Amino acid sequence: MTPPAADRAPKPGSVLSGRPGAVRVLLVAGFVLASLNLRPALAGVSPLLSEIMGDLGLTPAAGGAITTVMVVCLGLLAPVAPAMATRVGLDRTLLIGLLILAAGTLVRGAGGIVALYAGSAVAGTAIAIMNVVMPGVVKQHFPDRIGLFTGIYVSGLVTGAASASALMVPIEQRYGWRTAAASVALLALAAALLWAPQALRRYAGRPGGGHRPYAMLLRRRVTWYVMLFMGLQSLTFYIMLAWLPTIFRDAGLPADQAGYLLALTNLSQIVATLTVPLHAGRARSQVPHTVTATLVTVAGYLGVLLAPATLPWLWMIILGLGQGASIALALLIIALRAPDPASVTALSAVAQTSGYLLAALGPFLIGLLHQLSGGWTLPLTVGVAACALQLVSGVLAGRSPSPSDEARSRRPPIVASDA
Repeated sequence: MTPPAADRAPKPGSVLSGRPGAVRVLLVAGFVLASLNLRPALAGVSPLLSEIMGDLGLTPAAGGAITTVMVVCLGLLAPVAPAMATRVGLDRTLLIGLLILAAGTLVRGAGGIVALYAGSAVAGTAIAIMNVVMPGVVKQHFPDRIGLFTGIYVSGLVTGAASASALMVPIEQRYGWRTAAASVALLALAAALLWAPQALRRYAGRPGGGHRPYAMLLRRRVTWYVMLFMGLQSLTFYIMLAWLPTIFRDAGLPADQAGYLLALTNLSQIVATLTVPLHAGRARSQVPHTVTATLVTVAGYLGVLLAPATLPWLWMIILGLGQGASIALALLIIALRAPDPASVTALSAVAQTSGYLLAALGPFLIGLLHQLSGGWTLPLTVGVAACALQLVSGVLAGRSPSPSDEARSRRPPIVASDA
């Protein structure tokens, strides 16, 4: 649907707002580098999981709980982000998240079991904050390019995950798993340095990460649909993120190849994350996109279930395309279904709180089912069933908003200064 002329006009904070070229370049570069930090702390665990479990004597369920701890924090602590954004602004909240992430990953690689889980919790807290504010940052700085910049930052998300998946094993083989796990801090610190000028500059009274009543959001049916779709696509994603290397190693593939295959599925997501938001963002309904994305994800699951050692690269490409499209659509729908940065941040917090709490069940449940059954057939079958539920929720979340929902979404929020 073509936006009206008023929506196409330059808006405050957008890339067309007349800022000096160097400021715009620094803004976009900092935004991209921040997006690269949204997944390495999570994706970097699974290639190291066998070494961590062997060194610390963890069971498969306890190994899966490392990722579970982080995903639980992504859910429980998501509401922290809107409160921080109201007080200090979206840009400064993102900077704080990057600094917390660096601290958490350093702690995670510092010692034994307590440091491992504590550092993972701190890193998960940081990612929770950044996950929630990124759609609001898109709405605030690029309101006339939501599809484009959603695609850019989700592509950065999966690129960071792919890089971590590919690099963790070589770093571990040379320096040990603790150094590999802590190495993510370097990327977070680099992003913080690049984003700091944007976060610390003064704004001329621009409305910032304001507050939108959660009761109003929860009265909208679309909020619940978005919550379900966000949660189920996250559940099916984190199942594979946590256990794919182990599944491939149990199928007879070497450790480094298993890590590279996980990197391949993450890289494959980039194709979908760069293209799907651009197309879906122009459409009034995203139902065809959510259905296609979920069916492609199911095809990837079935390939891993039925023939993990036969053409594994093909299954990873298929899985990556489906999962990349799914996460991009979930985040795009959040940005499209709310009218301003404050509302987007609030909806993002609501969706990601419930969504990641649901997703947190995945790695632990799959590890437990594997431990009980002694194989991967039952766990992956449960994953396919979760994809079926994802399909239903995607249809509900992707439908065009009703006139009553659109009218409610246009009610003005209460805003606070971003200065």
